[in-house]
Amino acid sequence: MTLTQLRAFLAAYDLGSFTAAAALLETSQASVSELMSRLEQEIGLSLFTRGGRRLIPTNAAIELRDHARQTVTSFDNGLQALNSISSLEGGVCTFGVLRNAGYYDLSDLVQRFHKRYPKVKVRLVGLNSSLVAESVANGEIEAGLVVLPVAEKGLIVKPLFRDEVLYVSSSRSPRRGAMTIDEFSQSKIVLYDAYAGWNDPTRKQIQERAQLRGLKIDPAIEVEHVETALALAGSGAADTIVCRTIAEGPAFPKNLKTVPFSEPLYDTLALIQRESSYLSPAARRIAELTERTLLAKVAPDRRISVLG
Repeated sequence: MTLTQLRAFLAAYDLGSFTAAAALLETSQASVSELMSRLEQEIGLSLFTRGGRRLIPTNAAIELRDHARQTVTSFDNGLQALNSISSLEGGVCTFGVLRNAGYYDLSDLVQRFHKRYPKVKVRLVGLNSSLVAESVANGEIEAGLVVLPVAEKGLIVKPLFRDEVLYVSSSRSPRRGAMTIDEFSQSKIVLYDAYAGWNDPTRKQIQERAQLRGLKIDPAIEVEHVETALALAGSGAADTIVCRTIAEGPAFPKNLKTVPFSEPLYDTLALIQRESSYLSPAARRIAELTERTLLAKVAPDRRISVLG
């Protein structure tokens, strides 16, 4: 028993003739008749009898109809679901972004994507980069935007651009020059992304530098959001660090001053996906939209393709 036979059977049942069924299925009357003959031979029962100009379903046909309808409908629904994914007419897109995505003009990412593909459901997860990388590697989300370094095992990584990390203070004068790791270790610091802690990529870089010098970084305050850290720095409670994109943004507190590190420190933003995995068309589109948005915001000399 084949789907083609069941489709022909249902068409003949509903329309009452092989000729009408053939027209609906865009085939010949002889083909429909042959399909019904084979189906009857397989089940050992007659499905139709002639009644004037119209086919009359037998008891076997009446019994088969609901089962045939369920089978054909189930198959069509599955095929439609697959087609929806490939044609961006349905499905679910999962994508991870930086917690500070808004500073990179990504706050309306879902809105812009949904405007283009209104039938695709979107699950956008905003986490620390280490957690985004873990979620992608585990298959919980399809792709994401992260700050490097992250654990890259099992991931395909596409670096996009570098964003310099700056020291932020309301009291330290920039005239004192760049921030050394020695001075940093002795400063009163508030760090954000408290949940990720030292798994945070920026913190990892600082910790590695300190360890090479035999130093320990011990923040006085840890908070979850960069806005809270900046507010504390603005009040003079402690100093902090931010990337240049945040420091140059309109919301950056006016009383705060920035200096670079003596050995420049960078956040490298990158797109990631799991190795040997199929990235859905929707996920590819949202990744492309993210990349275009980011590269349009930064100067060419900060792009990885230029930096090599």
